[in-house]
Formats: sequence, structure tokens, C-alpha cells
Amino acid sequence: MRILDHTGAVLRDEADSGDRGRPEVDRGQLRDLLIDSLPEGTIHWGSKVTAVRPVDDVAGRHEVAFASGETITTDLLIGADGAWSKVRPRVSDARPAYTGISFIEADLFDADARHPAEAAAMGGGMLFALRGETGILGHRETDGSLHVYLGFTAAEDWAESVDFGDSSAATATVLDRLDGWDDALRGMIGNADTPLTARAINALPLGHSWPRVAGVTLLGDAAHVMSPFAGEGANLALYDGALLALAIADHVGDTEAALAAYEADLFPRAAEAAAQSQESMGIIFREDSPKGLVEMFAAFDEQKAATSGE
Repeated sequence: MRILDHTGAVLRDEADSGDRGRPEVDRGQLRDLLIDSLPEGTIHWGSKVTAVRPVDDVAGRHEVAFASGETITTDLLIGADGAWSKVRPRVSDARPAYTGISFIEADLFDADARHPAEAAAMGGGMLFALRGETGILGHRETDGSLHVYLGFTAAEDWAESVDFGDSSAATATVLDRLDGWDDALRGMIGNADTPLTARAINALPLGHSWPRVAGVTLLGDAAHVMSPFAGEGANLALYDGALLALAIADHVGDTEAALAAYEADLFPRAAEAAAQSQESMGIIFREDSPKGLVEMFAAFDEQKAATSGE
């Protein structure tokens, strides 16, 4: 992980520290590992949920409708269907809201050979290149590509004024936000091999929870979608799934007790991560950035040194 200012000056670089405290795995590789571990036919691809409703005459039982026209009924409904979950309304009226931060997403392929300046700026792992309320965040993939996000504070409807169907015009408009930045950092957007894609960053309210609703619960982004600035979204989803499975195994024959135990652990854990994410977002995109982020990691170093010296 490295932190740069907008001129390309390196303010922190962990490449040579030997610190393995934040290991990462490519999302695609992790997905394949999990899918390959399941028996054939466990996942029903293309089964888009369109509606969920309770079965009136059976407590805790729900009917799930799919875009194909098929319906199923279930005694245990787990909403693991992301930020715009179709299951969440069964337990909560909360909806994700815009955080004030937007991303522009891009990729650069075969970076060392085709984009050497950008690859050198990115380094070997994760990058934060920051200037006030604008930042380039990215990481190097194991296939040698660079995955890049340009993040900035903006009105929720800002993207409506940009014609992303015209790649050249969109790139020129976005690059205006990087006026005065180092050429290699600007190149992460200007020399992208993919069209630029706008992403609004949304989050559920801090401390999102719900009353116990018979036969249904949530995990992952359906339960606690947050901004990505604590780096915990996927971690939480995996942990949610593991703890829910353990709760069900520990309460055989009593689904409601299992769900109550799971949610009692879920709510405070997710609230803590969401608060950390919101705090980090404020540090990354504040007016004096990257000062705050550098100071935050320096404080972590001091805390680690003090703990190791005890």
C-alpha cells in the first residue's frame, strides 16, 4: 500500500516493510474458490428475484418470485442480494442513500508493458493518490492490470451532465478534475483501456438493524452496505455467512433462535465497520488530504510499536 500526493510524491510506501497485516485476494479468484467448493447444481444462475411476499397462512414462510415467472416458497429466506435487496423490505424500510462521493472506474491492461508510467505510480498493491476532496484509488491485479477509481465529492446527479457514450469527451471532462496532477496519475484515467464508468457511493444508515421477522434475515450488502473506505464489505459478507451457518447448526430445529443469535452478533459488528468506513471516507476526502490519511497510518505504526514493546 502506498500514499501519494497529487504531484506523485510518495508519502508512504509499505512495499518493503514486510507487513502482511492486510492480505488480499482477487475477487474473481475468491469467487471461483467458493463456487468450486459447492456441489454441482447448488447455484441456480440467471434466477433474478423480482418480488418477495409472506405466505399469509404460515408464519415465517415466504414466496419468492423470479423474472422467469417461476416461484418458490421457503421456511428460511436469507437476503444476500446486495445493496438494492428485494428481501430487505420484508424486515426494514431503510434504503441506501448517496454519501456525497462518486467514483469513475477504469482499467489499464498489461500495465507494465503498455502503461509503464502508470504501473510505476501504482506500485505493487493498493494506491491512494490524494488532493483535497479528489483522489485516485486503485490496486494492481494479479494478472498485471491496474484497477482504478477516481473519487471525488459531487452532487448526486453530476453524471447526468457527462456523455459517457462519447469516450473521448467523457475522458476530457473527467480529466478536468485532475488539472495540475502528475502525468502518470492523470494517465490512469486518460489512458484507460476500458470506457469510464460512473459509480455513486451509497450506504445504509449507520447502525442499521431491524426487528426479528419470522423466517427471514439478511447478510452482506443487503444488511449493511457501506462505503468502501474501511475495506470490510466483502470480509463482513463472508463472516456473516459463516456465523449464520454456525447459528443454524447450533440451533437445530429452532430457526428463530438461530436467526436471533445471528442478528445479535451482526448488528454491533456491522455498525462498528460502517462507522469506521464513514470516518475513513471523511479523512480521505477532506480539504487537507492526504495529510489525514498519512497521520492515521502513522498513528497505527505508533500503536503497533507500543504494543509490540509491551
